[in-house]
Amino acid sequence: MSLVLGRPAPPWRISGWLNVTGEPSIASLRGRAVLVHAFQMLCPGCVQHALPQLLRVQGLFDPAELAVIGLRTVFEHHAAMGRLALEAFVQEYRLGFPIGIDEPAVDGPLPTTMRAWGLRGTPTLGLLDRGGVVRLHQFGAVPDLRLGAVIASALQRTALVAGRSAPREGIGIWEVQGLSIQPD
Repeated sequence: MSLVLGRPAPPWRISGWLNVTGEPSIASLRGRAVLVHAFQMLCPGCVQHALPQLLRVQGLFDPAELAVIGLRTVFEHHAAMGRLALEAFVQEYRLGFPIGIDEPAVDGPLPTTMRAWGLRGTPTLGLLDRGGVVRLHQFGAVPDLRLGAVIASALQRTALVAGRSAPREGIGIWEVQGLSIQPD
């Protein structure tokens, strides 16, 4: 199992959540597109690019249309990466979106979701459409303009899945070459 473009995303395995009541799952978020950023607290690319980008996305898109989720993965420096350190990190960086703590593996350094999703490291971005199908899976930084185009396209392509008979006003049909989007 891994994140494969055009295929349903495997469920995540989370040991705890921050910034949310309950335990969101891919199934419970159906009907909305889901943007997931896997990150570590000591990852420069995460701190300098991915997490600020997630905050910008959260501020731009309607949460009824797009769920923004952080997936905190720990695959190194395990002793320094406990929940208390994460809570302080979230407060300092004012991260208000839901953050799932990837379930630690019992048989190695890679946490459960990271391994199941075939993530190569952090930051990694995944975009699921309203039906839970993977539309983007990328390791490393994604430019803002590209990410916005991919999100808009995923929202457009999946409007009918959510029961709408017409595109949402303000979102057009995107024909953008070089994007990792699979048609419905």
